[in-house]
Amino acid sequence: MGLSKPLGAHAIVVARVAAIAFSKEAGMEDLPIGKAFTLIEPGPVVLVTTSDGRQDNVMTISWTMVLDFAARFAITTGPWNHSYAALTRTRECVIAIPAVDLLDTVVGVGTCSGKDVDKFAKFGLTRVKARHVRAPLVADCLANIECRVADIVEAHGIIVLDGIAAHVEPAREERRLIHAVGDGTFIADGRRFDRRAAMRSKLPAGV
Repeated sequence: MGLSKPLGAHAIVVARVAAIAFSKEAGMEDLPIGKAFTLIEPGPVVLVTTSDGRQDNVMTISWTMVLDFAARFAITTGPWNHSYAALTRTRECVIAIPAVDLLDTVVGVGTCSGKDVDKFAKFGLTRVKARHVRAPLVADCLANIECRVADIVEAHGIIVLDGIAAHVEPAREERRLIHAVGDGTFIADGRRFDRRAAMRSKLPAGV
C-alpha cells in the first residue's frame, strides 16, 4: 500500500549501532538534541526596559539577533515575562547592553519578577530619561538603544524592534559583552580580529 511500517525492535537496535559506528568514525560524540541550542551562541545578553506609565521595569534577554544594518533587531520573550504586557501594549522599549562586570546583576534581574519587586531599586540600576520612548535608559550599561516594536511573531515569541536612537558610554573601561551558553554558564568577549579591509564590500558606509 506504500505505507511505512513502525520500526521493530531489531531495526531500532540496528539504527543505534549505526549511529554509534558513525560517531566513532567521525570522532564525535552524540549530544542530546535538547541541548543543541547551546552550540549556537546568540548575540549578547541584554537588559530590556519598559514602562507602562506607572512602573518602570527591566528584564534580562539572552536570545537576541540583529536583522539588518538598518537598526532592526529581534528578541525572544513572551507572556511569562512580566514586562511583556507593557512591551506589547506600549510597543516601545530600550535595549540596554551591559558589560561583563554587570553579570551578577544581569542574572539577578533575570531570576526575579517585576511583579514582585522594583528591580531598579533592588539592583541599584540608574535610570535615565530616554529621548523618544517612555522606557528608561540604564546608565550603568555600556550602551542603550531606544526601540519601537515593528512586529510581534506570537507563534515563536519573537519581538521585532526598530532602533530609533542609540547612546554609548565611550569612557567605560569594561567593554566586554556577556554571552549566555544556555546552561547557566556565560562567555565574555575575548580577542577581537580585524578583517574590515577584506569585508569592506559587504559593510555599510561608515562602519
